[in-house]
Amino acid sequence: MNFGFPGSLFLLALAAAPLASAQAQEKVLNLYSARHYQTDEALYSGFTRQTGITVKRIEGKEDELLERIRNEGANSPADVLLTVDAARLAAAHEMGLLAPLQSRVLETRIPAHLRTADWYAFSLRARVIIYAKEMVNPDELRTYDDLANPRLKGKVCSRSGSHPYNLSLLASIIAHRGEAKAEAWARGVVANFARAPKGGDTDQIRAVAAGECAVAVSNTYYLARLMRSDKPEDRKTMEKVGVIWPDQQGSGTHVNVSGGGVLKTAPHREAAVKFLEYLSSDEAQRYFADGNNEWPVVPGVKLANPALEELGKFKADTLPVGSLATYRAKAQMIFDRAGYR
Repeated sequence: MNFGFPGSLFLLALAAAPLASAQAQEKVLNLYSARHYQTDEALYSGFTRQTGITVKRIEGKEDELLERIRNEGANSPADVLLTVDAARLAAAHEMGLLAPLQSRVLETRIPAHLRTADWYAFSLRARVIIYAKEMVNPDELRTYDDLANPRLKGKVCSRSGSHPYNLSLLASIIAHRGEAKAEAWARGVVANFARAPKGGDTDQIRAVAAGECAVAVSNTYYLARLMRSDKPEDRKTMEKVGVIWPDQQGSGTHVNVSGGGVLKTAPHREAAVKFLEYLSSDEAQRYFADGNNEWPVVPGVKLANPALEELGKFKADTLPVGSLATYRAKAQMIFDRAGYR
């Protein structure tokens, strides 16, 4: 039955149906995101405004999203995975979830050491040393090695050694200096603990400010968040602590990333590529920086974030992000042997 169509028009209508369906599908992007920041709403609305593509997202914890995508298999609706930490992005690669991607836009805008064959970094988090101004001479804290110096015995606070932030830091040390020196460093830091590792980065900053310990490490966006806070107690916390950019005379301060890739089974691949390319635009890079206190990966982007401006410029480690994942398992074994729990 052709519902009144002449034969030739009916055949044309049938032939055009898949094309129309595909075009309709390209107006949707299904995003699985482990980023839980309200400021990312500006990213999604900006992309929709530019392209007309609606972003539908599912948010969850990193490991849960990876397992969900794997379980969904070929029927997964996910087009793009966004998550934090190079090791987690590498895990998606190792699970065979990501599709190799070539994009002149991404390859032009994102430095080579901040991308791989199937995932790209879109923002940076630098891992800096925090110290109590009344307890520590900052001239004695210039490198990550200084955290293992015996003069800091009983003065160092830390979050868990199994957390990806610390695993990536140790992975970078392994990549630069080898396993033996990395383990000696880990044992030295453990010997300097003021207490057993606990809490997150903000807890370490507060512990330093309260005098519970004298030194800790933190990602910069936690610092910037406190610096921009309207709460008096947050301002007082930041008045009591100082910030050191480690290894400025050497390889540079360790940085980790937030990034993403296109899923192999993406039903809207064209929209997915457009979304990743949008994340590398000046507009999106400013959202990462001004909205969530992260450093942009694209050089030369002008920021309007007073906290990042106050933290100042720094020399970042240019170790390829893939190396952080390569040594992650060894980093965990070293931390375990060192008693860095």
